[in-house]
Amino acid sequence: MSLDIHTAVQTAIALSIFAIILLIWSGIRSIRKARTLRFFRMRRDRVVRGWRLFFFAFIIGIVALFLRFYAEPIAYQYFPPSPTITQSPTITLSPTITLSPTITLSPTITPTPSISDTPTITPTPHVPLAIESRFESTITPNPDAVFSRLIFTQGIDENYQPLNPAETFQNPVGHLYALFSYDGMTNGAQWTAIWYRNGELVHFETKPWDGGTGGFGYTDWEPQPHEWLPGTYEVQLFTGTIWKISGTFTVEGEPPTAVPSPTPTATTTPSRTPTPRPTLTATPTATATRTPYLTPTPVTPTATRTPYPTLTPTITLTKRPSPTPTAVTPTITRVPTFTPTITPTKSPTATPISPTPTITRHPTHTPTIPIPTITPTKLPTFTPTVPTPTFTRLPTATPTTLTPTMTRRPTLTP
Repeated sequence: MSLDIHTAVQTAIALSIFAIILLIWSGIRSIRKARTLRFFRMRRDRVVRGWRLFFFAFIIGIVALFLRFYAEPIAYQYFPPSPTITQSPTITLSPTITLSPTITLSPTITPTPSISDTPTITPTPHVPLAIESRFESTITPNPDAVFSRLIFTQGIDENYQPLNPAETFQNPVGHLYALFSYDGMTNGAQWTAIWYRNGELVHFETKPWDGGTGGFGYTDWEPQPHEWLPGTYEVQLFTGTIWKISGTFTVEGEPPTAVPSPTPTATTTPSRTPTPRPTLTATPTATATRTPYLTPTPVTPTATRTPYPTLTPTITLTKRPSPTPTAVTPTITRVPTFTPTITPTKSPTATPISPTPTITRHPTHTPTIPIPTITPTKLPTFTPTVPTPTFTRLPTATPTTLTPTMTRRPTLTP
């Protein structure tokens, strides 16, 4: 099988990557195995071996990068590629389209909807005249002021951030906030927030702006619980009479029933009525006075004045009710008398006491089983010792000179 230069380079790169993975895996295993060894020298050898494998993987990685970017250009400088014969395309007959008879569909009646969803022109929100008449500020608002999208929530934190933002709320709703951020506002300019429910005005607030040129703000509404009727609500913001932003949310569920408030009723409080006491009334009484007649006397008659009847006041005394004395009948209360009663007291009788024997328990012998205690004994550790070679001298041959000795032969003496 013949391989070209490109295929050989790609094969060498693949083998390098495989070798890198194998070396890294072996190095990790060697380092992990070293942690379980008890002997320091063996553990150190394993760790050194693992890091050596990592170093070899790094070297092979550099070789793989060299093969990837520089091997083929260098090889082509010494082994230029030879031109190969390129096959020329042949003319292929393409099939022609043959018209086939088609089935003609009969016309069907398509129902046309009577009501078509035609977009209608939505008028631009405006401030009602009843609210516009309440404007107090004479400062012209900045027409370039901008507001962000309204975020509806039932609670905010100290940084004017929503706690639980939503677009659909279930009754009872309670206190609702519409949060927004703004920029380019003018202090003292009139601003207005209007709340609608299904197109009907339910709440508004309008006052001079006092929140600075930029930051975070909100408009809120906290009606009675029974006033949160289900429907679609819309909040519109204006600077002066210029509409800036609108937002909608939905309230679902029936609101709680309104609790009737007690109506104060007029209660008659009894008061002390002064009772007129009987008073002395002067009643005029006509008193008849006899009229004197002229008596003929020898004396010269003189004119006598005739007194007129006079009113003489007569005092009529009205008797007051006087207390009627009631005879009190004394009742005789008997005084308790002391009657001594003699109670016979029984004399004490001697009751014989029989001694009751008491049972004294004898001490019982409880066998105590000694529990052997296991004292861990350290195993002797193997300390490798290097034998020290000792040199023993070999015996040396010392040449000795034999000295012949003359031995006399025995002589026979007859």
